[in-house]
Amino acid sequence: MKTLLDHQRTYGAIEHDGNAWKITELEPHVAIMLKANFPRIPKTAKPPFTISGGAHVDATLAWFLLRFPLRISDADKTRMDEQKTLFEVGQKELGAILAPGWMPSKIVGFKGNQRPWNYQSAAAELARRTGRLLLMDELGLGKTVSAIAAIVAPDYLPAMVVPQTHLPEQWAIEIGEFTTLTTHIIKRTKPYELPRADVYINPYSKLAGWIDYAPTAGFKSIVFDEIQELRNGIETSKGISAKRFCEQASLIIGLSGTPIYNYASETWQICNFLEEGVLGTFDEFKTEWCEMGPGGKWIVTDPQALGTHLREIHLSLRRTRADIGDERRYPNKIIHEIPFDAQSFAADAGAIRALAERVTATAPLARGEAGNAAREFDLRMRHATGVAKAPQVAAFVKILLEARQPVVLCGWHRDVYEIWARELADFNPVFYTGTETPRQKKKSVQMFCEGHSNLFILSLRSGAGLNGLQHRCRTIVFGELDWSPKVHEQCTGRLDRPGQEQQVDEIYLHADGGSDPSMIGVLALKSSQSQGIVDPFSAPRDQISDVSRIRELAELYLQGNSHLAAPAPKPKRMSVASEQNSLF
Repeated sequence: MKTLLDHQRTYGAIEHDGNAWKITELEPHVAIMLKANFPRIPKTAKPPFTISGGAHVDATLAWFLLRFPLRISDADKTRMDEQKTLFEVGQKELGAILAPGWMPSKIVGFKGNQRPWNYQSAAAELARRTGRLLLMDELGLGKTVSAIAAIVAPDYLPAMVVPQTHLPEQWAIEIGEFTTLTTHIIKRTKPYELPRADVYINPYSKLAGWIDYAPTAGFKSIVFDEIQELRNGIETSKGISAKRFCEQASLIIGLSGTPIYNYASETWQICNFLEEGVLGTFDEFKTEWCEMGPGGKWIVTDPQALGTHLREIHLSLRRTRADIGDERRYPNKIIHEIPFDAQSFAADAGAIRALAERVTATAPLARGEAGNAAREFDLRMRHATGVAKAPQVAAFVKILLEARQPVVLCGWHRDVYEIWARELADFNPVFYTGTETPRQKKKSVQMFCEGHSNLFILSLRSGAGLNGLQHRCRTIVFGELDWSPKVHEQCTGRLDRPGQEQQVDEIYLHADGGSDPSMIGVLALKSSQSQGIVDPFSAPRDQISDVSRIRELAELYLQGNSHLAAPAPKPKRMSVASEQNSLF
């Protein structure tokens, strides 16, 4: 049997320069085939071609050379074969970890009878084997415990956890509840002498101040909670600091149920924190995966295909309830229309009309002025709408509270919270919004969970990572709306998670005026909407970036027909199986 080296026909030459493969010569018709298999090579490029990446790249090249043999040195051939074997063995082992029935060989570091579920141990083992993981399990499946299980072994300590500003104490509590590890929460932006601990919890807001500490910190593992915080990469000070810490760690984990936006740069940046160059350079990534989108921004052409690629190279992992055998029913979505106080809304009508006229102006505006006008119009409309319907929202929630039903009530504007607090004062509401300190938020959670209050008022974008409410409550009411369905999903996930024994009621209160009709249309909220699993790439993004929707709302407002804005499309019915196939 002939080997690659003694084949009678070769089509070019390949060599390894210590960092990447270089195809120095290649016949034109074979170059076409190479570019089809390595799309990051520009279609107009000519040899030499540089191809970089991990063992999966070597395996693909070895396969390509079986069909189109190239001249290669013995040493480079040995290297390619070794990397190919490493990839194949690794794929088999990693596949076994994710297969049904896999059992961890031993659980270490957990306290007493505490232990992770098998699917959480599988995520931890996958992360340790690969050295990096983007864990995107469905909300409520315990990504925190999966991360703790990954870093609990002595080989991965000391560790650093990077959460959002309001979550350090919660991480410390969960680590203490499940393990014997000691923790220290970073208190200041300016570095100080750290006490001895197993896990250091350093929120994103303080990370930049510790950048000079990174080379000597000795953190063997890093967990980025809600890793979408790093989507702007090293363009931010916290991103630069995060990159410095990553350079020293042997294990890097990113957590989020909704981490990746469709914008190409954000996708590439997040993956690059986990493994430098895993998607090539940004130019290579654009060539292979992207197209130019609205506003001159690069977007991922086929998010599902990219997701499949990330899953197959074991950079990402996402499980749903169905995957782990969790038979909890999905939330019961209830859409309820409430009266709209047109007189209250009219108090701000003059300013809103002026902004609407600027948004719809046909004459060109100064650079940035159109976007600013659209943004201001959207904010004014949403604020006025929230205030106009706030008393009716309170009246609806009062009915639930009088029936002794604990309620999580979600909103966005401080003026709206004040109306709710005044109207529902008899029920001793507690708050978890952007105004409260971490200590006050902790107290609010404690009071609600211990039954001292039945009303928990939550900011729409403050829900990430919040845990414990599911043991007390099954009803969430959206008194104000967000443009992104993922924001609502994140809030609902505070109740719809392990420990919840009942089906969650998810109630959307909308009015027939103001911004609500348009937002309901964009959110496609219909009573008949199928309860599905949203692809993780469909992540939250402010809809005001799409000026056309705001312009449409402004035009309808000026016509007196804002209630006709953006009718909701009829949802496509799909089976659970087909929904699972859409995941990456």
